[in-house]
Amino acid sequence: MSSPLAPPAESSAVSNHPRRLTDYANCAGCAGKLASLGITQLLSDLPPRPNDPNLLVATETRDDAGVYQLNDGLALVQTVDFFPPLVDDPRDFGRIAAANALSDVYAMNGRPLTVLNLVGFPDDELPLSLLGAILRGAGEIVTEAGAVTVGGHSIRDREIKFGLSVTGLADPAAVWTNAAARPGDLLILTKPLGTGFITTAAKRRSAPETPNGPPRPLDPTIADLLTRAVASMTQLNRIGQTAAHAAPVGTVHAVTDVTGYGLAGHGFEMAHAAGVHFEFRATDLPRFPGVESLATPEFRTRAAATNRAFVADHLVIAQDADPIGVELAFDPQTSGGLLMAVAPEAVEPILAELQRLGALAAAVVGRVVALDRSSNSSQPPVYLSLV
Repeated sequence: MSSPLAPPAESSAVSNHPRRLTDYANCAGCAGKLASLGITQLLSDLPPRPNDPNLLVATETRDDAGVYQLNDGLALVQTVDFFPPLVDDPRDFGRIAAANALSDVYAMNGRPLTVLNLVGFPDDELPLSLLGAILRGAGEIVTEAGAVTVGGHSIRDREIKFGLSVTGLADPAAVWTNAAARPGDLLILTKPLGTGFITTAAKRRSAPETPNGPPRPLDPTIADLLTRAVASMTQLNRIGQTAAHAAPVGTVHAVTDVTGYGLAGHGFEMAHAAGVHFEFRATDLPRFPGVESLATPEFRTRAAATNRAFVADHLVIAQDADPIGVELAFDPQTSGGLLMAVAPEAVEPILAELQRLGALAAAVVGRVVALDRSSNSSQPPVYLSLV
């Protein structure tokens, strides 16, 4: 580990530089994840889980973080997340990346403690003051989370990348996983969907008309949606964790955060891990007001196609399912909300607390039912449906 990355002083070079931050990104935000199908195969080829009784959560169910028990009342929660820029404002990029990385700890019911900055940056093309703005933005969110930055590491890279390695603490007896949903549970999502469509539209519609020319101004609809999306992506999922604590003890059964694999991909991981079926109601999926106009093939990300391919063999889509909801289910999210499988009696207190805490959108999006094991055993089980 290198010494901490200290944010340089402000410089006018950031605002005067003609290139957009997103010009240094091939894939934006969590849409830059490697395809889940490939990761699944890769993990299956790695050595088996270490035989250590203190390792409570590892990679078997593709959970959000690793959990290692230190003693009877304390466990370590560890995660890492970084990606290329999905917005052009460096401060906002840092804030989004930090909130996204911290989310994994909240999804495990942990408390973030320390973070390390991870940086890839083309310092031969861009001023370090721009990196300073990214780091300052991230620092704002880390401070809001009650964590501290203790260091970091940087490399020279043609593509900008930024994120955090996060260490947190949790009660071993109260850790949430993505693998314990039960038939009869209801599914709550704590943030609106559509960040992939919105950020892609903003990047394409603001592209300069000539090489190295100034960015084009966004039309008001996309500009408003981008403002809403940034507000959502920078909102800590701590409010979802806090809201879940308002439910009766033992009624929150499984939790994950919805990021690059979309609601369908992360929902599939949860259903598969628990051996159950998730039924999502496409019309009930929370979305940014007006995102329907962007949920089109023009702004569909490459990751949306790989997300759909990932679950295709285990998914049924009803003929009358809301087409916009279906599009949003595969849209890769960055710093998306928590997806919770909870007992019915937990729904009202959780939604009420989310509203009190200022959640931008939250809704019951489906239910958990028993997995149908009566079909032909040669066919893959159907873990997911969109109705």
